[in-house]
Amino acid sequence: MKRARLIYNPSSGREEIRRLLPDILNRLDLAGIETSCHATNGEGDATREAADAVYRGYDIIIAAGGDGTLNEVVNGMAGKENLPPLGVFPMGTTNDFARAMGISRRWEDYCDLVINGATRPIDIGKANDRYFINIAGGGSLTQLTYEVPSRLKTMIGQLAYYMKGIEKMVNLSPTELTITADGYEQMHGEFMMFLIANTNSVGGFEKLAPDARIDDGLLDVIAVKRCNLPEFIRLVTMALRGDHFNDSHVVYFKTKRMEITSPGPVLLNLDGELGGQLPGVFEILPSHMQIFA
Repeated sequence: MKRARLIYNPSSGREEIRRLLPDILNRLDLAGIETSCHATNGEGDATREAADAVYRGYDIIIAAGGDGTLNEVVNGMAGKENLPPLGVFPMGTTNDFARAMGISRRWEDYCDLVINGATRPIDIGKANDRYFINIAGGGSLTQLTYEVPSRLKTMIGQLAYYMKGIEKMVNLSPTELTITADGYEQMHGEFMMFLIANTNSVGGFEKLAPDARIDDGLLDVIAVKRCNLPEFIRLVTMALRGDHFNDSHVVYFKTKRMEITSPGPVLLNLDGELGGQLPGVFEILPSHMQIFA
């Protein structure tokens, strides 16, 4: 019998996992997967629990929650040897990673995927000494995902992000950055934000980095040069259609490794969570993990 460790955030989404958990455990158990659970109770708890699950030799680790919970679990696993495959039950507000991977929100379907052992290799991004599975970013607008209170996200879902986004856009300000990437000339100037994508789903936008792939061994980098509020709003509208690459304010390239510095403090957003600050060295770890998908 295989052993699985299910790490879940009880407050993710609309707390749906609390209701579904008995059925999920029963379905896995009937298929010969003995599954124990851990409910997260604070920042960093999922990371510690995932690291312990790797150390204890579990055959499967499953993250149930939003992109933030998944990021913590990945940080507990990445960089270690003999990693078990990772499962993802998307129970969050946006679920960018699950959207990019085509992971079903129907828990029955995903249980069957785990039971059948259908896995594929995926790349993992590294930002200094932290890891990200979907997106890394910096700039004032990228802060909104970890500034929205978790209780508000539980109550009104995606609308909470829109409310915070409108508040942020009014106070947008550029940041001085120096970007050095393998294979490109160094760039220096004022930027509104930068995004480093490992998948094509970023903040619910599936056309923001449409060519990003989880298994191509590359990071897709998008940086927005200094612009005023009307220009930025126009860029957002273009991004909804996937036309933003034609705008002179947008810098886009692919790389395996890059470094970004700034003379002032710039916080990093990793999969929607606070991930330290610049300076930052970003690199891709090709085929670093196996995931049920």
